[in-house]
Amino acid sequence: MTHSSIAAPQSAGHSFLSPVPLFFVFLWSTGFIVAKFGLPYAPPLTFLLLRFAGVLVILVPLIVLLRAPWPSGKVLHIAVAGVLLHAGYLAGVWCAIKLGTPAGLTALIVGMQPILTAMAAPLVGERVRPRQWLGLMFGIAGVALVVAAKMTLVGLSWPALALCVGALCSITAGTLYQKRYCPQFDLRVGTVIQFAASGVVVLPFAIAFEGLTPELAAVDWTPSFIGALLWSILALSIGAIFLLFALIRRSDATQVTSLLYLTPPTTAVMAWLMFGEAFSALGIAGMALAVLGVYFVVGRKK
Repeated sequence: MTHSSIAAPQSAGHSFLSPVPLFFVFLWSTGFIVAKFGLPYAPPLTFLLLRFAGVLVILVPLIVLLRAPWPSGKVLHIAVAGVLLHAGYLAGVWCAIKLGTPAGLTALIVGMQPILTAMAAPLVGERVRPRQWLGLMFGIAGVALVVAAKMTLVGLSWPALALCVGALCSITAGTLYQKRYCPQFDLRVGTVIQFAASGVVVLPFAIAFEGLTPELAAVDWTPSFIGALLWSILALSIGAIFLLFALIRRSDATQVTSLLYLTPPTTAVMAWLMFGEAFSALGIAGMALAVLGVYFVVGRKK
């Protein structure tokens, strides 16, 4: 891998204000909305297995039809990155929410990822400028303000908190691992490898803790659940993940993860539009601070 520096990224920093990263933020932000629609009708690990299987059903025939190139010599690395990015992160977040962790607190904990990624940036040959450290601090402060009004510790358990922290560590490690060991691969084939590996890892836990049966008796196939599942497969597991991998491929890890600061504010706006959830003036200030933080991280040095 060619070592890079955040001071001289592969693409201009202001490209992060283009439609591609902004569309990624929009899709990624729908994750908590999907959880609100889907979790009441299926156990979290069972939902994720259906989501992983749906991705394979769509992409495997496409790969065979188009004869997509197999990533020789990288399969194991791609699988490891996938388990961290999908199985570890998604299972941690969804199980924590199912155990009663407030979505705001979950977003705040996972929102620490850009800071954690910046701290580990030297492991993948990246350097964080002082201006970017300032932006990272602005970003986490903005996230904290957005979720402060809704964050509650009522019903919070240590296992749920551990799942949130585990999800944070998993997605951070997965982003850095993929950047270091397998940044380039065919997105269609790589996604299939990653979700297949994630399914293999999640399956025994679903059987052990959720009593998963072949007939999926625990799933209530309501229109709301089916819609949430289809959106998870098409928009999140294929659309958002393809965009994430494209961003990891062309830019530094700290720049990519800083975009996640925009997720809680965007989710708050979605919740306001869809569910009538109010947010305070403090939350609006937090949104502005998070946007400023991302600008400091990804903006070109003058």
